[in-house]
Amino acid sequence: MFWYGHDVSGWGWFAMSASMIVFWALIIAVGVLLLRAVNRPHEHTDTAATPQTPEQILAERFARGEIDEEEYRRRLNALHAGPLTKP
Repeated sequence: MFWYGHDVSGWGWFAMSASMIVFWALIIAVGVLLLRAVNRPHEHTDTAATPQTPEQILAERFARGEIDEEEYRRRLNALHAGPLTKP
């Protein structure tokens, strides 16, 4: 039934097994990458579209610890005092 040269040798079985593993690994990798691409959060948010007020920026700097409470209150009072007028 199997003549010489028509059967699959040991290397043929190895090549078929390896190609099957590579095939399924590629299919799984593509599926995982698609799921990750669909479920990732959007990088562009609406906060960039609406500018922050000076009070919000000052509050964020205070929350991050860039300025202390005294400087925060001084700058907040300066913001609420209104624009400076030149004599």
